[in-house]
Amino acid sequence: MKKIFIVLIPLFSSIIALAQDRDTTKKSPDRQLKEVKVRDKHIDIRKQEESLNVEIVTPAFIQRNLGGSLMKTLERLPGIKTIGIGSGQSKPLIRGLGFNRVVVVDKGVKHEGQQWGADHGLEIDQFAVGEVELLKGAASFVYGSDAIGGAIDIKPAALPAPNTFGGSVDLTGKTNNNLYGTSLNLYGRKQHWFFDTRATYQDYGDYRVPTDRVYVYDYVVNLHNNQLRNTAGKELNLHLGTGYVDERFRSIFYLSNTFSKSGFFANAHGLEPRRVDEVLHDRSSRDILLPSQEVNHFKILNHTEYQLPGQRLELEAGFQHNFRQEFSQYVNHGYMPPVYPSDLQIPIDLEREFDKRVYSLNLRDHISLGRHELKVGANLEHQDNKIYGWSFLVPAFKQTTAGAFAYDKYKLSETVLLHAALRYDYGRINMFAYQDWFNSTVTTDGVSTVEKLTRAENLLRTFNSVVWSAGLNYNPEGSFSLRANLGKSFRMPIAKELGANGVNYHYFSYERGNTQLSPEQSYQADLSVAWTTDRWSVQLSPFFNYFPNYIYLNPTSAHDYFYGAGNQVFQYAQSKVNRYGGELQLKYKIFEQLSTEVLGEYLHARQLSGDKEGYTLPFSPPASALFNLTWSPKIKGSLQNSYLSVDYRITAAQNNIVPPEKKTPGYNVVNLQAGSKLMAGKQPLIISLQAQNLLNTRYLNHTSFYRLIELPEAGRNIILSLKVPFQFKTNQ
Repeated sequence: MKKIFIVLIPLFSSIIALAQDRDTTKKSPDRQLKEVKVRDKHIDIRKQEESLNVEIVTPAFIQRNLGGSLMKTLERLPGIKTIGIGSGQSKPLIRGLGFNRVVVVDKGVKHEGQQWGADHGLEIDQFAVGEVELLKGAASFVYGSDAIGGAIDIKPAALPAPNTFGGSVDLTGKTNNNLYGTSLNLYGRKQHWFFDTRATYQDYGDYRVPTDRVYVYDYVVNLHNNQLRNTAGKELNLHLGTGYVDERFRSIFYLSNTFSKSGFFANAHGLEPRRVDEVLHDRSSRDILLPSQEVNHFKILNHTEYQLPGQRLELEAGFQHNFRQEFSQYVNHGYMPPVYPSDLQIPIDLEREFDKRVYSLNLRDHISLGRHELKVGANLEHQDNKIYGWSFLVPAFKQTTAGAFAYDKYKLSETVLLHAALRYDYGRINMFAYQDWFNSTVTTDGVSTVEKLTRAENLLRTFNSVVWSAGLNYNPEGSFSLRANLGKSFRMPIAKELGANGVNYHYFSYERGNTQLSPEQSYQADLSVAWTTDRWSVQLSPFFNYFPNYIYLNPTSAHDYFYGAGNQVFQYAQSKVNRYGGELQLKYKIFEQLSTEVLGEYLHARQLSGDKEGYTLPFSPPASALFNLTWSPKIKGSLQNSYLSVDYRITAAQNNIVPPEKKTPGYNVVNLQAGSKLMAGKQPLIISLQAQNLLNTRYLNHTSFYRLIELPEAGRNIILSLKVPFQFKTNQ
């Protein structure tokens, strides 16, 4: 479709130019052609042919709703939430599921960081993405283990047109945390060879909240200028795409290197709010002191495909290196020495280090056979994750996973599509023993000995599973459409769930793994019913989800005094879980320039067995609705595509919790968006303005990382973005 679109644009332009020349010669205005508009309908077609619930986000949506991270930008969509970690980091939640239950795919390859941690953000530059597909529901039949809750498929930017050179400059500023940032893109293409580069830099200070004090375990923490001390950060992202493209063959290399450094709220790291040097932190809102984190994610990918009559072969190979360090002042717990040993080789401020290397290989074959569209493929991935630092939480491990699948899309008639998929997965994880670097006193049968305790044993586990999916699309001529899908998904336990044994300073807890965990299984039913006319559209998407063995972190009555200074012990366990809910999208065009939209979502989860039988699941988002009013005036002159939009989000209280979670009151937030394309001669300037939390409302987000200490979300934030695209034709 994109190739057709590219071909048609110059064709229609030539027709219009020819008609205008003829009209000028004959002085006959009656023969002028009207404006010809070419609409790319690939998004509509994609939705009509996908049995899962899918949302497709364009770069224009990202520009219009630019947040502190890609996931904060996508959070406006129903069913999508984030675990906020501050102003610059966030993690995705799809229908209340996150961490290793949501796969993020970047340019065809599964993105692998340390996604198990709630304080670990997603190392993706939102300026460098093309379209984003969000699949809600069990998607393991395509993406394998970890897609049990859904997938976020990030597509590369569109290829440059032949014989062009161009790029863009993005400038961004935010008032809440005094962020300034820029992203520079340069690309060029001859007929077949091309390059596409981008460099993004952002620097921000401590962000502000609408309160001057918070309580960390009943200890009063006063906030200087309403700022969360030590939440400043900076990031630098470099990208290169280059390769060869023709009608039948293409091979493209993508190289990226992302680096970020950011602080954690100094008063909320473990149970030490009294030890914070607040005078030192409050001298500057832009310095990054302890505790802090540095993350470097290097990635090189290759996508190669070859087009044959009725067949397309695709191959993706990738290497990723995720290097993460967490820094903090040394704090002794339990038998840890009160004074840090001078002869210990580990740096005194290096709390934890994770060094992860990932090798990936994907192979797919798309085959058209009459009414059948077949997709068969295989995936192979190997991870090697090393650890370092004076604090232990998760053991080092090596993990290998492999899977093969077959997916058939059968065109039963012009209005009915049937889907069927089958997949087999195999996984092997080898975790390595860890021994303390300090001595502990162990008493057995009244006899006390001093020894270095083993916190994790060598462990080798293998897992395998067969998953399936069956779906239906019904698209009759007219306004109605229906999608339905039934499926089973699978997720193998991760190293943290199997072998954790230490203090999670960010969560004020002592966490213990369970080596006997079985693979998680999920059964899900999805339905999507839509009705569209010229003036309005409505889509209702209910779902039902059953886990016979959901893995969760269970708070116990025990407290650890040997390592956690009395932290409550959390033990990984499994239980039966029911989940159901849905999303509603309603759009109505009041008249040509004024439209309204309603986006609603609801989720209910209940544990059916285990110690927390009858309770919900942690981080379950409450029901919410977003009401939007958008004015899109037709302004003559140099302004094009202008808009003024107001969002009013109503979020219900979350009283359905699992202890030790706290209930979260409901809240209402107003956001404002405005923008336009300004033509300065032939040069377009795209201006976007946002006012997030316009009324500076104090509220708690139930899925926020800092909600555990009842820390409110960021206050009013004015965001101004300017995009300056440019392009030139080159000689062939």
